[in-house]
Amino acid sequence: MSSGSAIETFELRKVYGESKVAVEGLTLQVGHGEVFGFLGPNGAGKTTSIKMMLDLVRPTSGSGLLLGMPINDPRSRRGVGFLPEHFRFHEWMRADEFLDLHGQLYGMSRSDRIARIPALLDQMGLADSSYKRLSAFSKGMLQRIGLAMALLPRPKLVFLDEPTSGLDPFGRMLVRDVIRTARSEGTTIFINSHLLSEVEVTCDRVAFIRQGRVVRAGIIQELSAGLTRVKIRLDKIPNGLIADLTRWGDEVRQYNEREVVLSLSDEERLADLNRWLVGQGLRVYALTPQQLSLEELFVRIMGQTGQPEGDAA
Repeated sequence: MSSGSAIETFELRKVYGESKVAVEGLTLQVGHGEVFGFLGPNGAGKTTSIKMMLDLVRPTSGSGLLLGMPINDPRSRRGVGFLPEHFRFHEWMRADEFLDLHGQLYGMSRSDRIARIPALLDQMGLADSSYKRLSAFSKGMLQRIGLAMALLPRPKLVFLDEPTSGLDPFGRMLVRDVIRTARSEGTTIFINSHLLSEVEVTCDRVAFIRQGRVVRAGIIQELSAGLTRVKIRLDKIPNGLIADLTRWGDEVRQYNEREVVLSLSDEERLADLNRWLVGQGLRVYALTPQQLSLEELFVRIMGQTGQPEGDAA
């Protein structure tokens, strides 16, 4: 493996006990400066994969590089930030004390901490809460202080496991802005999230995994290439039309009294579909192609590879 990427893994595998396979064989590459989405159903091995990359869980077999160094080398994590999904912070500490402690653990100088901490608190919308104890923080505020902790030392790479969990729409927008700012500063961001709408507007690339294997990876628009959802507006929807349209595409459903939505495997079929509808004596007022959302793409890809399995890992 080369060191030209922020993250590289080759056939990482984790087996618990004698037979429980959490991750079958993760081969993945994440470029420097990317915002990368890591997607899969519960039990797909996402969290276990992240823990192996961070050497929090030792792989049964396989290898990987983090910032050009083997994942089992402690030096590989010097430039890495991490916000786990299930975190427990020092609730008796004030927000500024909490960040100062972690700044010291990161090896930051006192002058750097004095400059960096107020700026981060302000960026996270927590400037007015810097002297509050974490025990008084809401779940969303704790999520944001955790994100501040992960980004505190200006890491080259940061892992965020469900970073928008428990956040309201305002909080999610704020986290989006924080992620974009970190990306503009050259930070590589690896995101595991169930909120696909957030991933869709935040990430440069995504990977879909099952049992720790990548089944599809790439830019969202490229992954949905060849899959077209189309909304058809007609003068009426006669009996039998929905059944007839299943010959043209799948996922056919009636949207309202005059509109039907279906998915085509090839956009080139739109003209033929229009001619067929006119031939049925129907007036076609609109035939509008629409890009598949990430959620729809997720359902399609995961549906092609089987059903979700087991407990979350």
